[in-house]
Parts: sequence; C-alpha cells; structure tokens
Amino acid sequence: MGASIREETCLIEHKILSQNASFADCSRGRLKSEPECSVRTVFQRDRDRIIHSSSFRRLKHKTQVFLSPEGDHYRTRLTHTLEVAQIARTIARCLRLNEDLTEAIALGHDLGHTPFGHAGERALNEVCENGFQHFSQSLRVVDILEKDGKGLNLTYEVRNGIERHTSGEDAVTLEGRIVRLSDRIAYINHDIDDACHAGVLRENDIPLCLRNVLGKSKSDRINTLVISTVQNSVGDIRLSPEIQAAFDELNTFMTNNVYTNPICKSEEGKAMEMVKWLFNYFCEKPDRLPDEYKKIYLDSGAQRAACDYIAGMTDRYAVKCFNDLFVPKSWVN
Repeated sequence: MGASIREETCLIEHKILSQNASFADCSRGRLKSEPECSVRTVFQRDRDRIIHSSSFRRLKHKTQVFLSPEGDHYRTRLTHTLEVAQIARTIARCLRLNEDLTEAIALGHDLGHTPFGHAGERALNEVCENGFQHFSQSLRVVDILEKDGKGLNLTYEVRNGIERHTSGEDAVTLEGRIVRLSDRIAYINHDIDDACHAGVLRENDIPLCLRNVLGKSKSDRINTLVISTVQNSVGDIRLSPEIQAAFDELNTFMTNNVYTNPICKSEEGKAMEMVKWLFNYFCEKPDRLPDEYKKIYLDSGAQRAACDYIAGMTDRYAVKCFNDLFVPKSWVN
C-alpha cells in the first residue's frame, strides 16, 4: 500500500522547508497518544481543532481595545487573531518555516482571553488568589476546558507557542517566536487604525521620525516590519536594530496616547467592577455555576471554577449575566 496523503505531505515538508523548521513528523507528540490522520499532519489537525472549538467562536464577541464597539469596523479578539495568523504565515512562508504550525499557534493564542479585553484580565488577576494571565488560561482552555473537559489534545509545539506568545521565555520553535512578534505587529497597527476611527488619534499624530522609519500608513508599517523580520531572522526571529528601536518607540507612543487614554478607557472601571462582582458571586454561590463548571468546583475549588467560567464569557454575555444577577427587573402584572 502506498504512502498516505499525510505521509506525502511530511516528505514534501522535508524537501522544501528550512532545516530550522519544525517538521510535523518530528513533533514531540500530544498529551494523550491517538491514531494519526491519513490526510492531515498533526499541526494541520491542531489548526482545525482550534477553528472548530467553541472558545474560538466566542472571540468574535470579545473586546480587543474598544469595549463592546458599536461600529462595524472595530477589531474584536477574533479579527485580531485572524490578522496575527495572516502576518505570521507570511513571515513563516518567507523563512521556509512550518506554516501549519505557525497558523495553529496564532489561531489559538488568545482563546483564554477574558471579556472586556485587558480590563477583564486585570480584574481577574486582582481577585484570583493565584492571579490570572490570559496566555496561561489559553493553554488551560485547549488542555482542559474544551470539549466538555476533554481538551483538544494538541501537540507540544502548539501548546508551547500558545503559552509563550506574550512574555517570559521564548517558544521552543521559531514558529512560536514568529507568532509572538506577529501578535505585537498586528495589535499595535490595528489599534492605531481603530483609534483613528474613534477620533482619538490621527496618523499625523505619530511622530514623523517614526513614520519615516516604519511607514506612513498601516499597510506600509506592517510591510516594513514583516520585511525587516524576514531579512534579519538568522537563527532566531528578530527585527533590525533600527526598526526594533522605532517599533518600541511606537509602542510607547500608543501606551501614552491610546492604551491609557481617558476617552478609550472611560468604561474600563465599570467593566472591571462587573467582572469582580461576578467572580465574588460565583465563589460564594458555586451552586449557581453551569453544570460543566460545578465539576471544576468539586475538583479544584470555587475560585478556579468561577475564573474559568468568567474568562470564557463574551462581553455581552457577561453584561447579561450581571444584569440577571444584580439589576432589579421591572414588575410585570
């Protein structure tokens, strides 16, 4: 019997990818062993499992920067994820690294993000006794919470890239390191775009010295950053020193003018209080948790169960839950 489609794909990978790439047939494996697919490589299966997960679908109603935006053109956590995946795949393709692995990590990197963006993350971090970090929660989602507690059983390489996409140690694969940089490239540039739509920033407000180095539009900046990454990533994933310095300055500019802007953040205090109220309520009354989280309560305690439940909420579901629990309802005769 001839080689399967998956085996032929793996042979092609060894022929066309860089020696520094992560090869699907050399994966360190899954948490639980399982039969191979005859068509898809292990990284392709991971990508598909993430796309078909309920936590991936919920990203479309989770805040990126602007809380519960009414306009059709503001980014959500889902559109951010898709932009990260596109940038990361472009870099991986140019460097002849594994696009399937890169895409899987990118699509899964924010599955554990809270409602209301980083405001929700800060709120849970303040009230959970062991703290809260969205990248650790993303790993918990794929390992434990998805598929009614069975998890997605992803490969080591995808799990490692998800867990290390934000801070701390670098991912063990170059593909994971691409996602970490691509995440930053995506959010800084689309946050500029959203801030301009919101009227809190203009392109010309960005210092001219930065625009001269990085570009004077979103597409120009992304192009500059991607090309610099491709040209300078020898043995690791990096930008040129000049581009890196300008990119860091742009991040500082965004922190001062958008990420801490009172107009952008005017509702965050309310969102944080809402998350804290929900957390305290379910810690005190774990019997009110949905059935799948009651098992977590029995196994790991009320705080863990409340944290998992709230972190998985969309913005609008969190508001509905809060209203149902704490806002008096009109009397209907």
